[in-house]
Amino acid sequence: MRLGVRVGQGCTALLDEKMRNLPCRLLQFDEVWGFIGKKERHCRVDDNPEYGDVWTFCAIDSETKLVLSFKCEKRNAETANAFVQDIANRVRNRVQISTDALGAYGEAIERAFGADVDYGQIVKVYVHDSAHHPERQYSARSFASAYRRPIAGNPEMELVSTSHVERLNATTRLHVKRLSRLTLAFSKKLDNFKAAVGLHFAYYNFVRRHNTLRCTPAMAAGIERDFWTVGDLLEATV
Repeated sequence: MRLGVRVGQGCTALLDEKMRNLPCRLLQFDEVWGFIGKKERHCRVDDNPEYGDVWTFCAIDSETKLVLSFKCEKRNAETANAFVQDIANRVRNRVQISTDALGAYGEAIERAFGADVDYGQIVKVYVHDSAHHPERQYSARSFASAYRRPIAGNPEMELVSTSHVERLNATTRLHVKRLSRLTLAFSKKLDNFKAAVGLHFAYYNFVRRHNTLRCTPAMAAGIERDFWTVGDLLEATV
């Protein structure tokens, strides 16, 4: 376990070093829910302050599928501000950003980018019929409708979407067992959780071949010229 944490922290440092001066144009933000030790509703006042819900904020470039940055913390304005400011420090040109309707993003994007951004939200409405069909209480909610709205700048409304980042969330849940739903594979320590997520995103960016791109996201973004092996990744991080 100590080796896993060491590798994961090395992967996080590698991503921090490599994801600089990026030429990305179309960004999508979203969050993936998980928990440490126990779910938020089961926490007591004398519990470890790390316990409870933890959200993985992540940003993906729609064109290259590159994950620019991630942050694992509570889902609040402080985390959103730190996450968005980190993204602003990594891109070199004006970007268009798409998010869901999470309120914290509006102020965070304004603080980090000022007027130098095009920002739009896509608001999705879901329904859940578990009250009438109890056997479906663990099923995904049904999509009902969606609408787009401009928030800042002059976003191209047909490009306002969170489809790519939501697909990334599904990939992340598949590869990081700590984020799988309805299992006992949750993390007991926040450091272990962050290390596992860092390892996944480093593997995703540098090693995993994207079927649509036919290369890795790092190659598509011009960060790397060749595929990495898992061995290459370990050598770069340990």
